[in-house]
Amino acid sequence: MHLRDARQQLFDAAERVLLRDGPSGLTTRAVTDEAGCAKGVLHRHFSDLDAFLAELVLDRAAQLERQANALLESAGSGAVTDNLTGALIGLFGPVPMAIIPLITFRDGLRARLREARPGGGVGILAQVTNAVAAYLAEERARGRIVADADIDSLGLSVVGGGHLLFADREAGAPTTEAVRKFVAGVLADAVRTS
Repeated sequence: MHLRDARQQLFDAAERVLLRDGPSGLTTRAVTDEAGCAKGVLHRHFSDLDAFLAELVLDRAAQLERQANALLESAGSGAVTDNLTGALIGLFGPVPMAIIPLITFRDGLRARLREARPGGGVGILAQVTNAVAAYLAEERARGRIVADADIDSLGLSVVGGGHLLFADREAGAPTTEAVRKFVAGVLADAVRTS
């Protein structure tokens, strides 16, 4: 079968396998079967499975960066709690939450990511933490977060607690209201009400 955009179709197939079968289910055969193509198609575009997975992770990390930029651009509009609630739901969606154990699971993938991004590879949680901290700092600069708020601690609290809310794949994603209640609790003393 001829794939029109082989890389993207393989990425999408890998994402479906990852979400369905977890990191241990991601094999060359599983990905190519899911994409409906021969095993050689993956190897025509990538040197091996870890090279493919590194490109997949980098592609999805770029999507997270776009979401992080959208969060930062929302500063000054809407409610701070609502902005962060929506951002957490997007940033901790099923794919990023599945990528975290994938990176942990595969030594070769971590090595490829370190090569691609010197200084630590792709830290999904670090990326989300930086996005949330940048947003909170911008809201503080606009006077919507109290001046003495510890942005780093708030960011870590939002991201760490948010990760725990979304981490249980068996239970499914938390409701929007559960995420909003959590964010409101973390930011209760930091958000200016008037």
